[in-house]
Amino acid sequence: MVAALVAVVGLFAAGALSIKARAKEQVALSSETARLAVTTVSAGYPQPEPRSNELELPGSVQAYTESPIYARTNGYLLHWYKDIGAAVQKGELLADLDTPEVDQELSQAQAARQQMVAAEGLARTSADRWRELRRTDSVSQQELDQRTSDYAQAQANLAAADANVRRLQQLESFKHVYAPFAGVLTRRNVDIGALVNAGNGGSGKELFNLALIDPLRVYVSIPESDAPSIRAGMRAWIALAEFPASRFSGTVVRTANAIDQNTRTLLTEVDVPNKAGRLLPGAYAQVHFDVPVNGSRLSVPSSAMLFRSEGPSVAVVGPDNRVQMRHILIGRDFGTSLEILQGVRANDRVVQNPPDALENGQAVRVVP
Repeated sequence: MVAALVAVVGLFAAGALSIKARAKEQVALSSETARLAVTTVSAGYPQPEPRSNELELPGSVQAYTESPIYARTNGYLLHWYKDIGAAVQKGELLADLDTPEVDQELSQAQAARQQMVAAEGLARTSADRWRELRRTDSVSQQELDQRTSDYAQAQANLAAADANVRRLQQLESFKHVYAPFAGVLTRRNVDIGALVNAGNGGSGKELFNLALIDPLRVYVSIPESDAPSIRAGMRAWIALAEFPASRFSGTVVRTANAIDQNTRTLLTEVDVPNKAGRLLPGAYAQVHFDVPVNGSRLSVPSSAMLFRSEGPSVAVVGPDNRVQMRHILIGRDFGTSLEILQGVRANDRVVQNPPDALENGQAVRVVP
Protein backbone atom coordinates (compact mmCIF):
# COMPACT_ATOMS: atom_id res chain seq x y z
CA MET A 1 0.00 0.00 0.00
CA VAL A 2 2.78 2.35 0.89
CA ALA A 3 4.56 1.52 -2.38
CA ALA A 4 1.44 2.35 -4.38
CA LEU A 5 1.09 5.67 -2.56
CA VAL A 6 4.72 6.56 -3.26
CA ALA A 7 4.22 5.73 -6.94
CA VAL A 8 1.16 8.03 -7.19
CA VAL A 9 3.01 10.89 -5.50
CA GLY A 10 5.92 10.40 -7.88
CA LEU A 11 3.59 10.58 -10.88
CA PHE A 12 2.06 13.81 -9.64
CA ALA A 13 5.48 15.33 -9.05
CA ALA A 14 6.68 14.35 -12.52
CA GLY A 15 3.52 15.86 -14.08
CA ALA A 16 4.00 19.13 -12.20
CA LEU A 17 7.62 19.39 -13.29
CA SER A 18 6.60 18.73 -16.91
CA ILE A 19 3.90 21.43 -16.83
CA LYS A 20 6.32 23.93 -15.28
CA ALA A 21 8.93 23.19 -17.96
CA ARG A 22 6.41 23.65 -20.77
CA ALA A 23 5.21 26.96 -19.29
CA LYS A 24 8.78 28.19 -19.05
CA GLU A 25 9.40 27.24 -22.69
CA GLN A 26 6.20 29.06 -23.73
CA VAL A 27 7.31 32.21 -21.95
CA ALA A 28 10.74 32.02 -23.55
CA LEU A 29 9.18 31.46 -26.99
CA SER A 30 6.83 34.44 -26.57
CA SER A 31 9.70 36.64 -25.44
CA GLU A 32 11.84 35.61 -28.42
CA THR A 33 8.94 36.14 -30.82
CA ALA A 34 8.33 39.66 -29.46
CA ARG A 35 12.02 40.42 -29.72
CA LEU A 36 12.21 39.26 -33.32
CA ALA A 37 9.09 41.27 -34.24
CA VAL A 38 11.01 44.52 -33.58
CA THR A 39 13.09 45.60 -36.61
CA THR A 40 16.81 45.41 -35.97
CA VAL A 41 18.89 48.22 -37.46
CA SER A 42 22.48 49.32 -37.31
CA ALA A 43 23.07 52.96 -36.45
CA GLY A 44 26.04 55.27 -36.20
CA TYR A 45 26.82 58.93 -35.67
CA PRO A 46 27.54 61.35 -38.57
CA GLN A 47 31.21 61.96 -39.16
CA PRO A 48 32.55 65.54 -39.00
CA GLU A 49 34.44 66.95 -41.96
CA PRO A 50 37.58 69.05 -41.67
CA ARG A 51 37.09 72.83 -41.80
CA SER A 52 37.81 74.51 -45.12
CA ASN A 53 38.38 78.02 -46.50
CA GLU A 54 36.43 77.15 -49.63
CA LEU A 55 32.68 76.69 -49.81
CA GLU A 56 31.67 73.98 -52.29
CA LEU A 57 28.04 73.37 -53.18
CA PRO A 58 26.10 71.63 -55.96
CA GLY A 59 24.64 73.82 -58.70
CA SER A 60 22.42 73.55 -61.74
CA VAL A 61 23.62 74.92 -65.08
CA GLN A 62 20.95 76.68 -67.14
CA ALA A 63 20.84 78.65 -70.37
CA TYR A 64 21.06 82.40 -69.91
CA THR A 65 17.91 82.81 -71.98
CA GLU A 66 15.69 79.95 -73.16
CA SER A 67 12.43 80.30 -75.03
CA PRO A 68 10.00 77.98 -76.81
CA ILE A 69 9.03 79.23 -80.27
CA TYR A 70 5.41 78.85 -81.35
CA ALA A 71 3.60 79.72 -84.55
CA ARG A 72 1.57 82.93 -84.59
CA THR A 73 -0.76 81.75 -87.37
CA ASN A 74 -2.47 78.55 -88.46
CA GLY A 75 -1.16 76.49 -91.35
CA TYR A 76 1.06 73.63 -92.42
CA LEU A 77 4.81 73.44 -92.07
CA LEU A 78 6.19 74.01 -95.53
CA HIS A 79 9.91 73.82 -94.73
CA TRP A 80 12.30 74.04 -91.79
CA TYR A 81 15.82 75.41 -92.24
CA LYS A 82 17.52 74.76 -88.87
CA ASP A 83 17.76 71.58 -86.83
CA ILE A 84 18.86 70.80 -83.27
CA GLY A 85 22.33 72.02 -82.39
CA ALA A 86 22.33 74.74 -85.06
CA ALA A 87 23.66 78.15 -84.02
CA VAL A 88 21.35 80.90 -85.28
CA GLN A 89 21.49 84.69 -85.27
CA LYS A 90 18.72 87.04 -84.28
CA GLY A 91 16.21 87.40 -87.12
CA GLU A 92 17.41 84.31 -88.98
CA LEU A 93 14.72 82.32 -90.81
CA LEU A 94 13.87 79.07 -89.05
CA ALA A 95 10.82 77.76 -90.93
CA ASP A 96 8.11 78.60 -93.49
CA LEU A 97 4.41 77.86 -93.11
CA ASP A 98 1.74 77.40 -95.75
CA THR A 99 -1.33 79.43 -94.66
CA PRO A 100 -4.06 79.09 -97.34
CA GLU A 101 -6.90 80.22 -95.05
CA VAL A 102 -5.12 83.40 -94.01
CA ASP A 103 -4.19 84.12 -97.63
CA GLN A 104 -7.82 83.88 -98.68
CA GLU A 105 -8.96 86.02 -95.75
CA LEU A 106 -6.42 88.66 -96.75
CA SER A 107 -7.64 88.66 -100.35
CA GLN A 108 -11.22 89.01 -99.15
CA ALA A 109 -10.29 91.85 -96.78
CA GLN A 110 -8.42 93.68 -99.56
CA ALA A 111 -11.47 93.38 -101.85
CA ALA A 112 -13.71 94.66 -99.05
CA ARG A 113 -11.33 97.60 -98.59
CA GLN A 114 -11.68 98.49 -102.24
CA GLN A 115 -15.44 98.57 -101.74
CA MET A 116 -14.95 100.88 -98.74
CA VAL A 117 -12.67 103.13 -100.82
CA ALA A 118 -15.35 103.45 -103.49
CA ALA A 119 -18.07 104.08 -100.93
CA GLU A 120 -15.92 106.67 -99.17
CA GLY A 121 -15.24 108.48 -102.44
CA LEU A 122 -18.94 108.58 -103.31
CA ALA A 123 -19.85 109.82 -99.85
CA ARG A 124 -17.19 112.56 -100.04
CA THR A 125 -18.44 113.72 -103.45
CA SER A 126 -22.05 113.75 -102.25
CA ALA A 127 -21.14 115.71 -99.14
CA ASP A 128 -19.23 118.29 -101.21
CA ARG A 129 -22.10 118.62 -103.70
CA TRP A 130 -24.72 119.04 -100.96
CA ARG A 131 -22.51 121.63 -99.25
CA GLU A 132 -22.48 123.71 -102.46
CA LEU A 133 -26.22 123.32 -102.91
CA ARG A 134 -26.81 124.41 -99.34
CA ARG A 135 -25.13 127.75 -100.07
CA THR A 136 -27.89 128.48 -102.59
CA ASP A 137 -30.61 127.05 -100.30
CA SER A 138 -31.29 124.30 -102.87
CA VAL A 139 -31.25 121.66 -100.12
CA SER A 140 -32.12 121.73 -96.47
CA GLN A 141 -29.63 121.73 -93.63
CA GLN A 142 -30.93 118.33 -92.58
CA GLU A 143 -30.06 116.87 -95.99
CA LEU A 144 -26.56 118.34 -95.76
CA ASP A 145 -26.13 116.88 -92.25
CA GLN A 146 -27.24 113.51 -93.55
CA ARG A 147 -24.67 113.56 -96.36
CA THR A 148 -21.96 114.74 -93.99
CA SER A 149 -22.81 111.89 -91.59
CA ASP A 150 -22.71 109.37 -94.46
CA TYR A 151 -19.26 110.63 -95.38
CA ALA A 152 -18.00 110.30 -91.77
CA GLN A 153 -19.42 106.78 -91.58
CA ALA A 154 -17.75 105.87 -94.89
CA GLN A 155 -14.42 107.17 -93.52
CA ALA A 156 -14.84 105.03 -90.39
CA ASN A 157 -15.69 101.97 -92.48
CA LEU A 158 -12.58 102.54 -94.59
CA ALA A 159 -10.42 102.88 -91.45
CA ALA A 160 -11.85 99.59 -90.13
CA ALA A 161 -11.16 97.89 -93.46
CA ASP A 162 -7.57 99.22 -93.42
CA ALA A 163 -7.08 97.88 -89.88
CA ASN A 164 -8.43 94.47 -90.87
CA VAL A 165 -6.10 94.32 -93.90
CA ARG A 166 -3.11 95.27 -91.74
CA ARG A 167 -4.09 92.59 -89.19
CA LEU A 168 -4.25 89.89 -91.84
CA GLN A 169 -1.03 91.12 -93.45
CA GLN A 170 0.62 90.79 -90.06
CA LEU A 171 -0.80 87.28 -89.66
CA GLU A 172 0.43 86.36 -93.11
CA SER A 173 3.90 87.63 -92.25
CA PHE A 174 3.93 85.10 -89.41
CA LYS A 175 4.14 82.34 -92.02
CA HIS A 176 7.89 83.02 -91.79
CA VAL A 177 9.26 81.98 -88.38
CA TYR A 178 12.36 83.92 -87.29
CA ALA A 179 14.75 83.54 -84.36
CA PRO A 180 13.91 86.14 -81.66
CA PHE A 181 17.51 86.17 -80.40
CA ALA A 182 20.88 84.59 -81.15
CA GLY A 183 21.39 81.15 -79.67
CA VAL A 184 21.34 77.41 -80.26
CA LEU A 185 18.34 75.30 -81.20
CA THR A 186 17.94 72.63 -78.55
CA ARG A 187 14.71 71.07 -79.85
CA ARG A 188 12.69 70.73 -83.06
CA ASN A 189 9.23 69.25 -82.57
CA VAL A 190 7.63 69.44 -86.04
CA ASP A 191 8.34 68.16 -89.52
CA ILE A 192 7.25 69.04 -93.03
CA GLY A 193 3.50 68.73 -93.54
CA ALA A 194 2.59 68.97 -89.86
CA LEU A 195 -0.50 70.98 -88.98
CA VAL A 196 0.50 74.01 -86.93
CA ASN A 197 -1.88 76.02 -84.74
CA ALA A 198 -1.23 79.50 -83.49
CA GLY A 199 -0.24 80.12 -79.87
CA ASN A 200 0.76 77.87 -76.99
CA GLY A 201 -2.72 77.05 -75.71
CA GLY A 202 -5.00 74.19 -76.66
CA SER A 203 -3.59 72.29 -79.60
CA GLY A 204 -0.80 74.81 -80.18
CA LYS A 205 2.50 72.95 -80.53
CA GLU A 206 6.00 74.22 -79.84
CA LEU A 207 7.99 74.40 -83.07
CA PHE A 208 11.50 74.97 -81.72
CA ASN A 209 13.29 75.63 -78.46
CA LEU A 210 16.01 78.27 -78.58
CA ALA A 211 18.65 78.77 -75.88
CA LEU A 212 21.35 81.36 -75.36
CA ILE A 213 24.32 79.44 -73.94
CA ASP A 214 26.95 82.18 -73.68
CA PRO A 215 27.02 83.07 -70.87
CA LEU A 216 25.32 80.45 -68.72
CA ARG A 217 23.48 80.85 -65.44
CA VAL A 218 24.42 78.52 -62.59
CA TYR A 219 21.95 78.43 -59.71
CA VAL A 220 23.15 77.28 -56.31
CA SER A 221 21.42 77.15 -52.92
CA ILE A 222 23.58 78.61 -50.15
CA PRO A 223 22.90 77.31 -46.61
CA GLU A 224 21.55 79.93 -44.25
CA SER A 225 24.69 79.82 -42.11
CA ASP A 226 26.87 80.77 -45.11
CA ALA A 227 24.46 83.26 -46.72
CA PRO A 228 26.06 86.39 -45.15
CA SER A 229 29.36 85.56 -46.90
CA ILE A 230 27.83 85.63 -50.40
CA ARG A 231 27.52 88.96 -52.19
CA ALA A 232 27.11 90.17 -55.76
CA GLY A 233 30.37 90.69 -57.64
CA MET A 234 32.42 88.06 -55.82
CA ARG A 235 34.35 85.52 -57.86
CA ALA A 236 33.45 81.84 -58.08
CA TRP A 237 34.35 78.86 -60.22
CA ILE A 238 32.62 75.66 -61.18
CA ALA A 239 33.83 72.11 -61.76
CA LEU A 240 32.18 69.34 -63.74
CA ALA A 241 32.81 65.62 -63.56
CA GLU A 242 33.22 65.42 -67.35
CA PHE A 243 36.08 67.99 -67.19
CA PRO A 244 38.05 66.93 -64.10
CA ALA A 245 41.10 69.01 -65.00
CA SER A 246 39.24 72.22 -65.87
CA ARG A 247 37.96 75.12 -63.81
CA PHE A 248 35.41 77.54 -65.24
CA SER A 249 35.45 81.02 -63.72
CA GLY A 250 32.27 82.89 -62.98
CA THR A 251 30.84 85.82 -61.05
CA VAL A 252 28.04 86.06 -58.54
CA VAL A 253 25.60 88.46 -60.21
CA ARG A 254 22.61 88.33 -57.84
CA THR A 255 20.96 86.55 -54.94
CA ALA A 256 17.32 86.15 -53.99
CA ASN A 257 17.89 88.39 -50.93
CA ALA A 258 15.59 86.08 -49.01
CA ILE A 259 15.93 82.71 -47.29
CA ASP A 260 13.68 80.00 -48.66
CA GLN A 261 11.51 78.85 -45.76
CA ASN A 262 11.28 75.29 -47.07
CA THR A 263 15.01 74.64 -47.58
CA ARG A 264 16.51 77.40 -45.41
CA THR A 265 18.85 78.35 -48.26
CA LEU A 266 19.65 81.46 -50.29
CA LEU A 267 19.19 81.06 -54.05
CA THR A 268 22.24 82.52 -55.80
CA GLU A 269 23.02 83.03 -59.49
CA VAL A 270 26.55 82.71 -60.87
CA ASP A 271 27.14 83.73 -64.50
CA VAL A 272 29.83 81.75 -66.33
CA PRO A 273 31.23 82.71 -69.79
CA ASN A 274 30.93 79.89 -72.34
CA LYS A 275 32.42 81.19 -75.57
CA ALA A 276 33.85 77.76 -76.50
CA GLY A 277 30.52 76.08 -75.85
CA ARG A 278 32.04 73.37 -73.66
CA LEU A 279 29.44 73.77 -70.94
CA LEU A 280 25.93 72.50 -71.63
CA PRO A 281 22.67 73.70 -70.09
CA GLY A 282 21.12 71.21 -67.71
CA ALA A 283 24.47 69.93 -66.44
CA TYR A 284 25.23 69.26 -62.76
CA ALA A 285 28.18 71.23 -61.41
CA GLN A 286 30.04 71.87 -58.18
CA VAL A 287 30.27 75.58 -57.41
CA HIS A 288 33.25 76.83 -55.39
CA PHE A 289 33.31 80.09 -53.41
CA ASP A 290 36.46 81.44 -51.83
CA VAL A 291 34.90 82.05 -48.41
CA PRO A 292 35.43 80.36 -45.03
CA VAL A 293 32.94 77.61 -44.30
CA ASN A 294 30.89 78.49 -41.24
CA GLY A 295 29.96 75.78 -38.76
CA SER A 296 30.78 72.11 -38.97
CA ARG A 297 29.86 69.85 -41.86
CA LEU A 298 28.74 66.28 -41.32
CA SER A 299 28.74 63.27 -43.63
CA VAL A 300 26.77 60.03 -43.55
CA PRO A 301 27.10 56.85 -45.64
CA SER A 302 25.32 56.97 -48.98
CA SER A 303 23.41 53.84 -47.99
CA ALA A 304 21.71 55.79 -45.18
CA MET A 305 19.68 57.96 -47.60
CA LEU A 306 16.03 57.18 -48.28
CA PHE A 307 14.07 58.50 -51.26
CA ARG A 308 10.65 59.63 -50.08
CA SER A 309 7.94 61.80 -51.63
CA GLU A 310 9.09 64.82 -49.63
CA GLY A 311 12.65 64.40 -50.92
CA PRO A 312 15.88 62.77 -49.68
CA SER A 313 15.67 61.72 -46.03
CA VAL A 314 17.52 59.77 -43.36
CA ALA A 315 16.17 57.73 -40.43
CA VAL A 316 17.34 58.89 -37.00
CA VAL A 317 16.82 56.73 -33.89
CA GLY A 318 15.59 58.77 -30.93
CA PRO A 319 16.25 58.15 -27.21
CA ASP A 320 13.10 56.01 -27.04
CA ASN A 321 14.43 53.76 -29.83
CA ARG A 322 11.81 55.05 -32.23
CA VAL A 323 12.53 56.23 -35.77
CA GLN A 324 12.40 59.90 -36.74
CA MET A 325 12.44 60.67 -40.47
CA ARG A 326 14.55 63.74 -41.22
CA HIS A 327 14.50 65.64 -44.52
CA ILE A 328 18.10 66.46 -45.48
CA LEU A 329 19.90 68.93 -47.74
CA ILE A 330 22.78 67.24 -49.55
CA GLY A 331 26.04 69.02 -50.32
CA ARG A 332 28.82 67.10 -51.98
CA ASP A 333 28.53 63.48 -53.07
CA PHE A 334 31.71 61.56 -52.23
CA GLY A 335 30.45 58.28 -53.65
CA THR A 336 30.37 56.18 -50.48
CA SER A 337 29.30 59.11 -48.31
CA LEU A 338 27.23 62.26 -48.58
CA GLU A 339 27.85 65.69 -47.15
CA ILE A 340 24.77 66.77 -45.17
CA LEU A 341 24.23 70.52 -45.02
CA GLN A 342 21.00 70.42 -43.04
CA GLY A 343 18.82 67.82 -41.36
CA VAL A 344 21.05 65.96 -38.88
CA ARG A 345 23.21 66.82 -35.90
CA ALA A 346 26.45 65.33 -34.64
CA ASN A 347 24.73 63.47 -31.79
CA ASP A 348 22.02 61.88 -33.96
CA ARG A 349 22.06 58.11 -34.40
CA VAL A 350 21.55 57.62 -38.14
CA VAL A 351 20.36 54.25 -39.45
CA GLN A 352 23.06 53.00 -41.80
CA ASN A 353 21.08 50.68 -44.09
CA PRO A 354 17.40 51.43 -43.47
CA PRO A 355 14.81 49.06 -44.99
CA ASP A 356 12.36 50.65 -47.40
CA ALA A 357 9.44 49.73 -45.13
CA LEU A 358 10.81 51.76 -42.22
CA GLU A 359 8.22 54.29 -41.02
CA ASN A 360 8.29 57.40 -38.88
CA GLY A 361 7.68 56.53 -35.22
CA GLN A 362 8.41 52.81 -35.65
CA ALA A 363 10.14 51.06 -32.74
CA VAL A 364 13.52 49.48 -33.61
CA ARG A 365 16.29 47.60 -31.90
CA VAL A 366 19.72 49.15 -32.46
CA VAL A 367 22.95 47.31 -32.86
CA PRO A 368 26.30 49.13 -33.23
